[in-house]
Amino acid sequence: MNIAQWLARTAQITPDRPALHLGTTLLATYGELHTASARLATGLKSLQVAPGDRVALFMKNVPDYLIAEYGAWYAGAAIVPINAKLHPREAAWIIENAGAKLCFASEDLADDLSGFTSATVIENGSCHWLQLLDNAANLPPVHRDPSDLAWLFYTSGTTGRPKGVKMTHRMLMTMSDCYQSDCDLVRGDDAILYSAPISHGAGIYNMMHIRAGARHVFPPSGGFDEAEVLDLAEHYGNAHMFMAPTMVQRLTRYAKASNRSGVGLRTIVYAGGPMYNADIIEAVDHFGPVFAQIYGQGECPMGITALSRKDVTDRSHPRWRERLGSVGRAQSAVEVRIADADGGSLPAGEVGEILVRGDIVMPGYWQNPEATAKTLVDGWLWTGDMGAMDADGYVTLKDRSRDMIISGGTNIYPREVEEALLEHASVLEVAVLGRPHPEWGEDVVAFVVSDQRLDEGALDAHCLDCIARFKRPKAYFSIDALPKNNYGKVLKTSLRDMLAASS
Repeated sequence: MNIAQWLARTAQITPDRPALHLGTTLLATYGELHTASARLATGLKSLQVAPGDRVALFMKNVPDYLIAEYGAWYAGAAIVPINAKLHPREAAWIIENAGAKLCFASEDLADDLSGFTSATVIENGSCHWLQLLDNAANLPPVHRDPSDLAWLFYTSGTTGRPKGVKMTHRMLMTMSDCYQSDCDLVRGDDAILYSAPISHGAGIYNMMHIRAGARHVFPPSGGFDEAEVLDLAEHYGNAHMFMAPTMVQRLTRYAKASNRSGVGLRTIVYAGGPMYNADIIEAVDHFGPVFAQIYGQGECPMGITALSRKDVTDRSHPRWRERLGSVGRAQSAVEVRIADADGGSLPAGEVGEILVRGDIVMPGYWQNPEATAKTLVDGWLWTGDMGAMDADGYVTLKDRSRDMIISGGTNIYPREVEEALLEHASVLEVAVLGRPHPEWGEDVVAFVVSDQRLDEGALDAHCLDCIARFKRPKAYFSIDALPKNNYGKVLKTSLRDMLAASS
């Protein structure tokens, strides 16, 4: 079944329900969103876009995004969302690699993109866009098999070229069902705010909100502004958001400094990087029980584990801190296990690679059989993430397997050291990594963002109170800000380059 059927059904049942908003202004009801998507599908057909073809979306967080997305699905095509912060040359590479028939682009991105790709580029809001919307509605959505491609997601590509992850209609439907059962129940009077990039985690959560008939709110700023988020949440009430951990940290600090309680916030789902206990405890203390965590990858989108609102808020369980530091338990539609290098399952508490299988797992990478064969083995997705599962099924991430530090033959997981350092009052952000050492193989170093002069002696003493001596950083580097990609993930490759340049 085509996942666009969810929009068609919601529009059939509640055509007058509010759907698209720009700030506090209503732009379209569900009936109008449905009609616009269906008309766009007819226009795409006139441009020779056939079922199975790819349509790229190089657009900022604007309401037209959902019209373009569902218009492509109504036509039976697959979408290729591209982060609007990428360079046009990078976006063009993705368009060419995906073999996209055309690309919808935001006004300030279209002209630059046209110089790098031979694909047709259509600017949303342009005369060409309006002509496509002036067609007769192509109803109903074209039938698609559950195994057909729906979303071609390109990984962030922090090392080398990004890989295209094939997401099927079945994957997106299963992910949406897991959100409802394991993360949060979406209702018709809810509102989803798109402040994180809609091409990724924030946007992939539109579908369960479409099915429920919830409101879709696009901030006028087009991005993440703390005051704007709090204002919109208060205006709409029952607000849902996806946030990277850095966004949660920023929102908490702003709200505390401005004496804002976060009224109207119902659910913030955080993911995309490590959320340290100190940060989420501070956020819950201020905003209350509005947080849930998921762990996933493009290869298993938003769908490996979930840490419920109850677990994030609980302070009564004897092991609540350990659970809070975990990414939760396996979501309903997947199996998760911890494996050694040969794929053998490890007992509770032992660290190994996290493996997952189920209907949310990708069928493979786009036109990359070698990478597919390496990542998918006997039906199991090898995530590349190291972790441990306790006897109750809670999974705690240690690090990406390539980030693990081996010093004197002993494994050291950077996150454990980072967690310890973040408990020191002077540390705002920190990234720990290994530095080549002639005797030990690697030693531990820390890049620290602080609001005061770095006191290495104090940090040393603090670490010795929290973790084993051999895990203590052997060097500290003061840095104004950690380098991050467009999704808030720390770029440890850049920090390694800085280390190499300083040696």
